[in-house]
Amino acid sequence: MASTHTPSEPPFPRAWWKSAIVYQIYPASFSDSNGDGIGDLNGIHAKLDYLKDLGVDVLWLSPIYRSPQADMGYDISDYRDIDPRYGTLADWDNLLRGVHQRGMKLMMDLVVNHTSDEHEWFQRSKSSKDDPKRDWYMWRPPRYVDGQRLPPNNWKSVFQGSAWEFDPGTEEYYLHLYVRKQPDLNWDNPVVRDAVWDVMRFWIDRGCDGFRMDVINLISKTYGLPDAPVVDHTQYYQPASMYFTNGPHVHEYIQQMHREVLSQHDLITVGETPFTHDASGLAAYVLPQNKELNMVFNFELMDLDSSEESPLVKKAWRLSDLKAIVGRWQTYKREEGFWNAVFIENHDQARSVSRFGNDSPAWRAISAKMLAVLEVTQTGTVYVYQGQELGMKNFPRTWGIEAYKDVASQNYWALIKEQRKKEQGREDVDMEDVLDGFQQKARDHARIPMQASRPLWDATPNAGFTTGTPWMRAYEDDAREGWNAADESKPTDSEPESVLAFWKRAIGVRKAHEVLVYGNFEMRLEEDERVFAYVRRLGDVKAWVVLNFTAEAVEVPLGSGSGSGETSGLGPGMEGSKTGTLELRGYEARVYIQTCPMMAQ
Repeated sequence: MASTHTPSEPPFPRAWWKSAIVYQIYPASFSDSNGDGIGDLNGIHAKLDYLKDLGVDVLWLSPIYRSPQADMGYDISDYRDIDPRYGTLADWDNLLRGVHQRGMKLMMDLVVNHTSDEHEWFQRSKSSKDDPKRDWYMWRPPRYVDGQRLPPNNWKSVFQGSAWEFDPGTEEYYLHLYVRKQPDLNWDNPVVRDAVWDVMRFWIDRGCDGFRMDVINLISKTYGLPDAPVVDHTQYYQPASMYFTNGPHVHEYIQQMHREVLSQHDLITVGETPFTHDASGLAAYVLPQNKELNMVFNFELMDLDSSEESPLVKKAWRLSDLKAIVGRWQTYKREEGFWNAVFIENHDQARSVSRFGNDSPAWRAISAKMLAVLEVTQTGTVYVYQGQELGMKNFPRTWGIEAYKDVASQNYWALIKEQRKKEQGREDVDMEDVLDGFQQKARDHARIPMQASRPLWDATPNAGFTTGTPWMRAYEDDAREGWNAADESKPTDSEPESVLAFWKRAIGVRKAHEVLVYGNFEMRLEEDERVFAYVRRLGDVKAWVVLNFTAEAVEVPLGSGSGSGETSGLGPGMEGSKTGTLELRGYEARVYIQTCPMMAQ
């Protein structure tokens, strides 16, 4: 066999944000310091040592700006102030000091595709067609068909219904791709872009270390805002993402952002890019020569179990499809410097152990650990969502519709219920199948209170989140059964290493071995529907990763896992190596890192 040598340097520069572990905090549900039932900035400050001990490098805060909360803070009425439910600017300054004192960084959520309709900009825009801020938003006159007033086009809002809202005062419609209280900014107006740059500078000057950019690929819309093709003949309003995603000027505007703001600071930047699976389309935001963003969130993996009907309706998925998605993005344009954002949970997704693992009592802990290994062994910046490190799962099917607070859940429920009432001609319609889907896929599962997050982090009422009444129901039964930060910090005879302890160790292994951050990626056992196996190489260091996605014990051909040299990693020793196979328990994951000259397979 011929010798194989992998370069000891990756084909792109190293950077602090590439090897960072980013922890996303959903502030309303993380830690309540004052007993009002809502998490806050001082609650986050109280948990900084916990986050540092976990191995976190960057804290990403979901929106904390002043907001009417029509969409949990993604409707911003003042970009330069903190919503009183979370605290004050002084509290933010104190949090930032605590973060920086511990050697961590703080990333803010930049929501600038739209504002709140209560923002001063929109209030002026709405006041008169002659106001200087009128064209800060996207206003259009109505169209009339047979004397009936209709919106300017047939675009459907992401959250159901029309994407347009009529304003009686000026007799025009404004565009809102999300809820009606989130009017879209007109990025074609250069004064709007300058205002956004000023918002960014405000937070950078205050000490912010970077931005996660909400739906940043929607800021440029297709010329003329044409009607969307009719794909659902039961609805007037149609999905129109082909006309508002990755529009004609989106890269021009983000490149201007880079020139005017980002290039002058050493920041972490990540764009949210929904409705886009095309690799070349996403790469344009990230490739270094384009001078735009460090990375983007690609949702192809998150959409794997979503039906075409709705992301709230689950569809079956195959491991081979998951492997194909991961493998494609791990190798995509590596030589040109493309960089991934590696995640499997966030505030818009149900819990990963319930979607891609097995959340039954027998398998929950080990499958949560297996998914942790999947994340920490990929090239890209790793993102961990609050509670993921505890193995938090979806709340139970026994909870009714009143437990679902998210606007997406509520709007979809109302839409389907109204349709069924019309079809069946009665008020009392069966909605159990919709609740079945919600239990598997709703965003609400990510938003329930952290288990647990009072100073003692124990299994007290409300999962330890608050001394008051939580804004959203806490999963108390789960916390009582030991799925909370306090209990997971203590090993037991039955579970000597909790999910939390494993996450700490896994993050430590990643930080100790650059091959897991910068190495190349080689798929193994590509067609196997039980095992995900791959090899990472950097110079003379090789990592061999095997993940069992089933509850059955499996034997894996060692192949590239064999060889001599010093071995470390996650998991027991290489049992079975003499027979050329590796035996894995149900949902077991192992990582073997070898330092030695390797031979081609």
